[in-house]
Amino acid sequence: MTSVECVDALEYTHPFFRKAYTQGYEFMVGKIPKLWGIFFELTDQEWFQPIFRNTRRFYNGLNTAPLVRFIKDGRYDVIVTTHFLSTEVCGWLRRTGQINAKFVTIVTDYDVHKIWNVAGVDLFLVASEFTKGRLVAMGVDDKKVVVTGIPVDEKFIKLRDKRETRRMLGLAEDKFTVLVSTSSFGFGPIEELATLLRDTQLVIICGNNKALYDAMVARENPHHKICKFVDNMEELMAASDVMITKPGGLSITEALSYHLPLIFFSAIPGQEAGNVRVLAANGIGISDQSLSEIVSEIKALASFPDKLQAACQVTQKLSRPHSVADIIKQLIS
Repeated sequence: MTSVECVDALEYTHPFFRKAYTQGYEFMVGKIPKLWGIFFELTDQEWFQPIFRNTRRFYNGLNTAPLVRFIKDGRYDVIVTTHFLSTEVCGWLRRTGQINAKFVTIVTDYDVHKIWNVAGVDLFLVASEFTKGRLVAMGVDDKKVVVTGIPVDEKFIKLRDKRETRRMLGLAEDKFTVLVSTSSFGFGPIEELATLLRDTQLVIICGNNKALYDAMVARENPHHKICKFVDNMEELMAASDVMITKPGGLSITEALSYHLPLIFFSAIPGQEAGNVRVLAANGIGISDQSLSEIVSEIKALASFPDKLQAACQVTQKLSRPHSVADIIKQLIS
């Protein structure tokens, strides 16, 4: 019988480290994104890797002792990581002979920072051929990199009727619908966009941004459905014709499973900017446009069905609805 244990690696780190790790990142991307972008690019330079890796190894050693004990005590046959922190810890344990489990890491962005290139990994599972090429260029053995796609919950590959889903959600069945979702923080010029698209049926996800939610609700626009943090994103995507979003790896993958044309704004310099570049190379997504240009694009997609259909079709290039099944095959092979 196979048993699977899913854990958050940060729960097995010291409390101060865990708080600093999450809140520090949120502060940088939310308040000083340009500085974060500089740090991201600096740490991706080849000449900087010895300094960066030694520094990370030092503070990981100080703060991840509970995680190390958990991994060693588990005596697992297969270990799968989806974040570079746990990847680095497991890589060190594997290199030093402290574990002998099959070690697989899933890269959860479409571009790859050098921090993902950790010695000791048996298999890298990646989003696209571009992603694979990046890892191979870093020196990873071609045979150790397999394109499976980023895994998404099975509910995102379930076929849903658009009109029926809109009716269930209380939306007008026959109106062109735009989903606006910019992370759990509610980043971006959402209020300005809603003003420019006042007559368009919008579903706006405010996440945990209470001030934004209250401001949007106060507008009382009958064409706009305002939501807080949601757990039915698959239904909202199925009901929509276009999605305006931040280019996070998982959000992109979920949207691609519904063949949604994508418009990006407020991309975080670094990993999200990298995702935009990869998708653009595949003809997917629109970015770096002013609000007026975004509105013009939305109206064009709403007015010309052929243009909308072409935009939907191009998303199939990177859509991998069977990613979970493909990943499982790699884990048990």
